[in-house]
Amino acid sequence: MKKRLSLLVLALLLVVLGASAARSEPIKVGFVVPSTRDDLAWSQAMYEGIVAVQQELGEGKLELSISERLGNPVDAAAAIRQYASQGYDIIIAHGAQYQSLLNDIAPDFPKTSFAYGTGYAAKFPNIFAYDPHAQEGAYLGGVIAGMMTKSGVIGLVGPVEAGDAIKYNKGFEMGVKAVNPKAVVRIAYTGSFNDLVGAGEIARTAIKAGADFLSGSSQQSVGALKAVAEHKGVHWISTDLNMKDVAPDSVLMAQVYLFKNVVKEIIDSRAKGELGGRAIPLSLANGNIDIQVNHELPPEVAKKLEEVKADIASGKLKIELK
Repeated sequence: MKKRLSLLVLALLLVVLGASAARSEPIKVGFVVPSTRDDLAWSQAMYEGIVAVQQELGEGKLELSISERLGNPVDAAAAIRQYASQGYDIIIAHGAQYQSLLNDIAPDFPKTSFAYGTGYAAKFPNIFAYDPHAQEGAYLGGVIAGMMTKSGVIGLVGPVEAGDAIKYNKGFEMGVKAVNPKAVVRIAYTGSFNDLVGAGEIARTAIKAGADFLSGSSQQSVGALKAVAEHKGVHWISTDLNMKDVAPDSVLMAQVYLFKNVVKEIIDSRAKGELGGRAIPLSLANGNIDIQVNHELPPEVAKKLEEVKADIASGKLKIELK
């Protein structure tokens, strides 16, 4: 009897220890990006978000592996599938261009959570899409540019004429026109997310045409900002993250995506048994977008900025894209 009782206690102890060990295993996150983790733009914004969660969880709680410069779909698909085959819990493919890849791969790994953005829909129950409302911060940037421009000419440097870039550029132009209907907004696209040289050339062309405020999205925007920094009196509005370290005197305002909150939501959802199946918005209303002003604004501009920001966050002002 005592022997049986001892065996039963031992068995229970092993179960408890096993469960404890399982709980102590780190969350394994695979991160696939088209550029690099330190691109000072789109990819770095998400990388910093993941690292912030990693630090918050504590040592050994989140294991991160990164695959960089995977703009080629074939190479990206191979990396994503390899992470999934190795038992990674979450795979973040940081780009709208990865959506079709995840739709092909996710059904083969139903216990893995996949995530991509900018995305508006999750086709499978183990895919999260994250959707930055780029037009909101862009509108605010446009308000600043429209009120402060001296030349009446503003330039926008876009990657490809689709997705997040369209939302950003249209929102920015709407903000400009709301406060300065006569301003001219020049929009041009490189046709790539990674063309730093092309972005710089577009920026210089806009400046030669009189633009004294410029903005743009994607990782190539660093090339445009460096061109802006060559010209005194020309200002830049950044998005994704605050690019002030690249050109402290040039970056007036930044729309910053708080991807830390997105990563936390994915982890918390998995803990509740929800592996995907929905989109996670980043907006002023839910606090996943932060507006950071790097230099003192004229009082009337600062006041207008806060008023419009509050109206967007409350839903009083909706940035309707047509």
